[in-house]
Amino acid sequence: MTDIYTAIKSDHDRHRALLETISDTSGASDTRKAAWDEFYHDVKAHAAAEEETFYSKLISKTWGQDAARHSVHEHQQLDDLMEELNETDMSSSGWLTRFKTLRHDYEHHVDEEEDEVFSRAKEVIDDSEIKGYGERFLRRKQEEAGLIDEKREDSLED
Repeated sequence: MTDIYTAIKSDHDRHRALLETISDTSGASDTRKAAWDEFYHDVKAHAAAEEETFYSKLISKTWGQDAARHSVHEHQQLDDLMEELNETDMSSSGWLTRFKTLRHDYEHHVDEEEDEVFSRAKEVIDDSEIKGYGERFLRRKQEEAGLIDEKREDSLED
């Protein structure tokens, strides 16, 4: 059984590798496009599932409220950057500049989450309270993956 911390960290590691692949490519190459598409969709599903499972549990604890709100706010900022990148020509210098910002901000977010949020969460959430949340996260992530385009269209209409 995968615990929530391992499930989230595994995704972060995959996202870091995709960011590296994108950085190591240039222009609108097929490799860059494929890595971006995977990163974009996986991060969207990951963030939604993380908010609905891990952060919803963390916010129920007094200490966790500020940490959860901070992380959810960062998710929104990252989401805005990803949408901007999605609408920008990948072969332009502007795309690369914004991508570098996204990469920096994303890596800061996941490092903070893994180092600070996880360690504090482990102090305030008993293992018995969060047992099964790894599987819940993975199920929710899979469900969210099927909703990305629909949610994006709804967001654009707002």
